[in-house]
Amino acid sequence: MHRFILFSFLFLTQTINAQQFISAGKLTFERKVAQITLMESLFENEGEDNIWISEMKKAFPKIVTDYYTLEFNNNSTLFKVEKENLDNKYMLDGLKTSDQNYVYQDFNQGLTTLTKSIFENQYIVKDSIKQFKWKITGEVRDIAGFECKKALAKINDSVVVVAFYTDQILVKGGPENFNGLPGMILGLAVPRLALTLFATKLELVSPSLTPKLPTKPKYVKYSQITQDVEKGLKTWGKEGKAIAWLVNL
Repeated sequence: MHRFILFSFLFLTQTINAQQFISAGKLTFERKVAQITLMESLFENEGEDNIWISEMKKAFPKIVTDYYTLEFNNNSTLFKVEKENLDNKYMLDGLKTSDQNYVYQDFNQGLTTLTKSIFENQYIVKDSIKQFKWKITGEVRDIAGFECKKALAKINDSVVVVAFYTDQILVKGGPENFNGLPGMILGLAVPRLALTLFATKLELVSPSLTPKLPTKPKYVKYSQITQDVEKGLKTWGKEGKAIAWLVNL
């Protein structure tokens, strides 16, 4: 009986030690956009081959790839471009990355601070953390060595977002504005935008979570960006709609 109790205790101890629960570090994400696929899907119901798309295929790469980092601790995350790739050629302005942009989420205060370049305007947003209605499914997959569970949500009422999160990283954050699952989001896919964002590695380092701000920042709300984008892209048709979706990620 005593041996059985001792064995059970040792087994439980080893099981607990085997589970790594991480509360701080730095994740690297690979962001891919199949931009030719995106443009073809936007114009698939045009009734005839789009000459403009055919010409774009000759001038632009099928896929553009960028790398981001997500630093995090128990209370906050900072998502930003690791290094701007000046050689990338983007078909849509909304696809272009900038090393001036970042998303900082403070979960203690329930606030997001971000900078976003849209055409020639630079916005500094300070607003409540976005809320998402997630539906967790039974599907799992391995991402960067972590077992991740699948969840679904929608943005802009109809654009489906597929997320994969791990509860081994305690912070309920993720890349871009995404958050609210029972652990860190390590993978995102937005099929309507032909976009994927997946973690490739984790570094157990002490994060530096200090967003860069001007001396006297002029903050706006999310709604201001939405209004400006809708107004500026009113005559852009389907391309404008895709850019508006990208802006709201």
